Amino acid sequence: MDSSYHYNLSTACDINVTIFNNLTESYSKQLNDTSTLSTSFIMFVLTALFFNLNLFSGLSHVSAILDPKIRLGLTSALSLFLPVMSYLFSEAKNGSDVGPKSELPLRARFILIWMLLVELLRKKVEVIKMQGYSGTIERAGRVLWLGSLVFSNLQATGRKAMTGILWLLCATKLVQRISFTEVGKRSLAFGKNARVITSYMAQVLEKDQQGHRFRPEDRDELLKGCQYAVMEEDDLVVEAIPSGYRLRDDANVVATVGKIWGLLETDPLLDSLDRDQRLRMLCLSFSLFKLLRRRFERLPAMTPAETRNYREVILKALYDESTSAAEVMFQVTNDELNFLCEYYHSVVPVVLASPFFLLANYFLLPLVVFVMCLVVIVLCSNGDVPFAFRSIKDDDYFTFFGITQMTPCLRQFFKSPVVFFCTVDFSITSLLFLMFIYEEVWEFFVFLFSDWFLVSLLCKYATKPQWHNSRAFGRSIRCILFARSLMSRPGIRFHQFCVLKFCGLAMPAQLSVKVPILPTIPVPREVKHSVMEYLSKLHDRDGNHTSLTLSNGRLALAGHPELSQFCESDSVAEVILTWHIATSLLEVKHPPQGKNNVATSLSKYCAYLVAFHPELLPDNQDSAELVFKGTKAELYDLLGFWDYYLSSCVRTRHRKIMASSPAEAAAAAITVVQKGAALGRILERKAAHPGEGVWKVLANLWVELFVYIAPSSNEECVAGHENVLAKGGEFITVLWAMATHAGISRPADAPPVEVAIERIMGTTRDVSV
Repeated sequence: MDSSYHYNLSTACDINVTIFNNLTESYSKQLNDTSTLSTSFIMFVLTALFFNLNLFSGLSHVSAILDPKIRLGLTSALSLFLPVMSYLFSEAKNGSDVGPKSELPLRARFILIWMLLVELLRKKVEVIKMQGYSGTIERAGRVLWLGSLVFSNLQATGRKAMTGILWLLCATKLVQRISFTEVGKRSLAFGKNARVITSYMAQVLEKDQQGHRFRPEDRDELLKGCQYAVMEEDDLVVEAIPSGYRLRDDANVVATVGKIWGLLETDPLLDSLDRDQRLRMLCLSFSLFKLLRRRFERLPAMTPAETRNYREVILKALYDESTSAAEVMFQVTNDELNFLCEYYHSVVPVVLASPFFLLANYFLLPLVVFVMCLVVIVLCSNGDVPFAFRSIKDDDYFTFFGITQMTPCLRQFFKSPVVFFCTVDFSITSLLFLMFIYEEVWEFFVFLFSDWFLVSLLCKYATKPQWHNSRAFGRSIRCILFARSLMSRPGIRFHQFCVLKFCGLAMPAQLSVKVPILPTIPVPREVKHSVMEYLSKLHDRDGNHTSLTLSNGRLALAGHPELSQFCESDSVAEVILTWHIATSLLEVKHPPQGKNNVATSLSKYCAYLVAFHPELLPDNQDSAELVFKGTKAELYDLLGFWDYYLSSCVRTRHRKIMASSPAEAAAAAITVVQKGAALGRILERKAAHPGEGVWKVLANLWVELFVYIAPSSNEECVAGHENVLAKGGEFITVLWAMATHAGISRPADAPPVEVAIERIMGTTRDVSV
């Protein structure tokens, strides 16, 4: 048996080697051509990038967002791919001894297949936008060019049919993207939804005001009466009017937060599935996302009536001054920002998620494409279908299915450079094809398990009574929830940056990237509770503003005049760095009790914002960058080269920084580092007396300062928050969203133009006198 097996294997290898030599004939003629090596190298690198992207982005967590740095790198690489590969295709085609009507050599066919497969993989790095045509026109040009290469260069029926099917898939993806853009741009449920929500909220709040609606004290009763729209509000539109849209009054059409909240408590099925109220909170987050979209699309800001309604209903219902309630409040807002991020930066069409879209895009469309593939085969064979399938088997058998039969002969193949290059190209083609299949499966599961699809199912269930007795719905949602429970969902985290440990970090302040060496920790529960506790003090139980106003820390230090002088600065970045240095110095000699301290964690996060995201601060970005650069230069002068860049001894830095300022220096007359040292000396004296409670004072200060920098209506800050969402988001953006909904703002400063006019007028009066 063994001898016959070896004989058969040897015979198969001999036959395969003969086939392989015929296939690689064009390689022998082009082996000394540099394009052979360069083409294989380019495709090897690109395939490795796509392999890592597809594998690790799918295994880490199911998300419709691709890291913008990866997207930018691949987009830049792919922008040069088609011109370079088109040139190499032309070289491979013209470098062989073939006539104008002869079949393409194997190498040229490989390059053509690579261009088609990479075009199919491009959508992994392309964001689905609900507006504009710039990317669509470019994609259409690429697809048309590839189609001309396929149908004008391939002669054999089987090869033309198989490569034509790949081109058909590219064209289908193009039509899909155009459809997504058109539907999104023209639909009242997507592209125009922000204006519909504005009209809807105006109508709802007007009815509340006319009816003098009573707000109950019970949390669940408050949310049952919440009229925030989750879905289906576009069905209310009658016509467009100058102020927005005229809507009909039909409460049964819209899936509101109150309707879903009440339904989940009366329906036995959903009551058993939502014991932790996670589904209800997700629908609330979706409704808040729709309200916040208007801020990013530069529509009129939320009216005072809307912000008051948010304070009366949402803050009052979700926050009861407990730590768990603070967790819920931040999670709801974080989910809201996730919806916002996926709406603007998704590479998967989750925005259009619905049962109908699932059926049309992932079940009916593949059937249509399959029929069109048969049509391509018929056209390429001039109607002779049996001949077409025989030709496909004969012409492309080895390329698509014969690689497994060649495996026993690989040892012989690697002895020849010709066989080596051909084997590499076969492997690249196979990997690209497998990655395309993986990507399609990955996209389907991301869509199916997305928050968008889950909210859509719940809204359909709430607005269509006939679904209540559907077993298919019950089984479907149970399966989705079970699968989602097995997946990791990242929580709210923030970076920690300390100038005493990383002051030698030689990076520009304006570089908005995540630095790997900076530690990232989950936001402590104590921080969330302290921030929500401070926010609750800004309003009473009825949502009215209290006498408490935002400040940069002065109010928290009302009983400590020797400390409050260090908040007397027009620059928020300077105040943050001063108190951060002092807090870090105090932490060296008198570390706080407990694992997660509010003061230290917020101090390091605010310092991180100054260093890496100055656009999110109230200051002018250039001014904040100058303050940070000046602080780094001052630290370098104090510490010297070794301690600044190389030493990790915190106590040495503590000693040198503490010696940098006079013992009784005035806060307004010294630099940032000297201010921090002088403040640190005062804090250390207070910490020596346990009754002073210095860490509690610092916690109150950092909470007040952090809440002070979060609210912003400045367009530059709004754009900054929009940009960081695509990079994974920032903790301050969560608080900014809360402040935007609640109408929280800093005390108004005089606009720069008015200040300049006053100075000019003052100078004129002085001269006249």
